[in-house]
Amino acid sequence: MTTVVVSQPMLFPWPGFFEQMMLADVYFWFDDVQLPRGGSFVNRTRIVHGDGVKWMSIPVAGKISLQKIENLTAAEDFRARHTAFLRQAFAAAPFRKLALEIVEEVYAEDSLCALLIASAEVPARRMGLSLSDRRARTSASGIGGASWRRILELVRSVGGARYVTGHGAADYLDHEAFEAAGVAVEYMAYSKTPWPRHAPGFSPFASILDLIANVGPDAASYLRPETTPWRTFIATRVKT
Repeated sequence: MTTVVVSQPMLFPWPGFFEQMMLADVYFWFDDVQLPRGGSFVNRTRIVHGDGVKWMSIPVAGKISLQKIENLTAAEDFRARHTAFLRQAFAAAPFRKLALEIVEEVYAEDSLCALLIASAEVPARRMGLSLSDRRARTSASGIGGASWRRILELVRSVGGARYVTGHGAADYLDHEAFEAAGVAVEYMAYSKTPWPRHAPGFSPFASILDLIANVGPDAASYLRPETTPWRTFIATRVKT
């Protein structure tokens, strides 16, 4: 059964993002959609710093809501500022060198979209995750359309029989249409596995960099991907 994942690029995502990546036989980077209004994880991430969680953001040039991810450019050079911020945040972390090496490799990318994709793929590679070789950008797929219909066509184009998605998709997916096309829909059951930190302030939603800086080579052992069939997920979601 070929499992397909479709996700927007995100800046050094949280560990749950990587649990989803681990399940994919085919992975589409959804890079030709517009950023949502009112903020996005595409160009920002959470970093535990001191006694709280702070945002680390890439300032985007122009009106965010009018641009596709593939065309984004930064409003200013953020690299030195981010690196200094992370050096402070991970100053006492035992594997801070590894985390900062990853940041340096990712920030060598010139294109902002390529940098965002690398901010997931480079940490995944450093953690030893077995990522699918079948990774592509939706901008290169030749498949148009909108909303769930386009997602379904992307899945079908690669012979997908299972579509694994994040929780936000419950607001727009036509689950029955996927089933009629022979595609099972499953939602992520994120483990949110706690990891030891060099200091208080744990958050399961912090960037993958926090996990790597604190546990280093053992980071992958804290990623435990599981899914829930869509009917079970929707029923539980309605009750809560």
